[in-house]
Amino acid sequence: MDDALLRALTPTVIGVLCRRGADFATAEDAVQEALVEAVRRWPDDPPQDPRGWLVTVAWRKFLDVARADAARRQREARVEAEPSPEPAASVDDTLRLYSLCAHPSLTPSSAVALTLRAVGGLTTRQIAEAYLVPEATMAQRISRAKRTVAGVRLDRSGDVATVLKVLYLVFNEGYTGDVDLAAEAIRLTRELRGMYPHPEVAGLLALMLLHHARRPARTRADGGLVPLAEQDRGRWDTDLIAEGVEILQAALARDRLGEFQAQAAVAALHADARTVGETDWVQIVEWYDELLRLTDNPVARLNRAVAVGEADGPRAGLAALVQLDPGLPRHAAAAAYLHERDGDLVTAARLYTEAARAATNQPERDHLVRQAARLNSVRGRERGRG
Repeated sequence: MDDALLRALTPTVIGVLCRRGADFATAEDAVQEALVEAVRRWPDDPPQDPRGWLVTVAWRKFLDVARADAARRQREARVEAEPSPEPAASVDDTLRLYSLCAHPSLTPSSAVALTLRAVGGLTTRQIAEAYLVPEATMAQRISRAKRTVAGVRLDRSGDVATVLKVLYLVFNEGYTGDVDLAAEAIRLTRELRGMYPHPEVAGLLALMLLHHARRPARTRADGGLVPLAEQDRGRWDTDLIAEGVEILQAALARDRLGEFQAQAAVAALHADARTVGETDWVQIVEWYDELLRLTDNPVARLNRAVAVGEADGPRAGLAALVQLDPGLPRHAAAAAYLHERDGDLVTAARLYTEAARAATNQPERDHLVRQAARLNSVRGRERGRG
């Protein structure tokens, strides 16, 4: 059974049903039932035309629901004659489905869940495990999302920028359960790039590939976090880096810079450095300046302050940091790092402890606690020698 093929065909088949007149929610349910049927029957009797098979079975599932609904009897009379399997949904259909799942009326978490289900072809159970919530909770979230977009017609492509933001949210969830969400986000973004050759789609794909290339070096055997400066660069995936850089260069050559291209350029400069000491921090600061001209993102400003601290010294970085809201996520961690580089171990240890209390995940919290403990140990040894 080719699970990847089933996932790839899911948005196409939903698009066919919607073009035939099915509402999105019922079409998506019918396709999920067809996928279950495929998992059961294909190993023993694989179809010659998997896409046509799924369209036929999903359409029958939809008609079963339509027949059972008395309010739709008039509509049923119009669609009763089952059409023969037709060509798959066009590129525009699939693009519209991406946009529908990333509709602005949805919360980010609902948009991600609906995208994974309707476009990614994942089951509710897989999505629930990825988000570490009960399956019933995820089913309710998806049902609410489908009700929210129930009245939205698939008659225009919508905002691709919103789709990209949702795919980036999926990527940043990483890996939990039996689904690698980072890999799934890369697959979906590759698919989107094939349909919509916009430089920002390419920029997001490049950014994902460059970040994903560092994944093998990002954690220790015990699950502990390894910061970028301490990673074994020999474990980085050079093939993914080369692909990401090539995609980015082609996108930048089109001279339509966007925020994902600028972020990818920063990631490419990190990937290009054979050692931490060879990192071109001056160029990184320049790319953050480009990014901030495109979007006044407070997290980008925080990252720029750290880059300034590397390029021009820790006090310059602290001067840039003091202009930002101390309530920003990771503000205390950035300040701790810069104070440590400036030799103020007392302030740095205090800030690492403060950052650990505010951390939103256990690996990050453990790393910050270790940093604070390390500095306190150094201070203890210095007092002992005094």
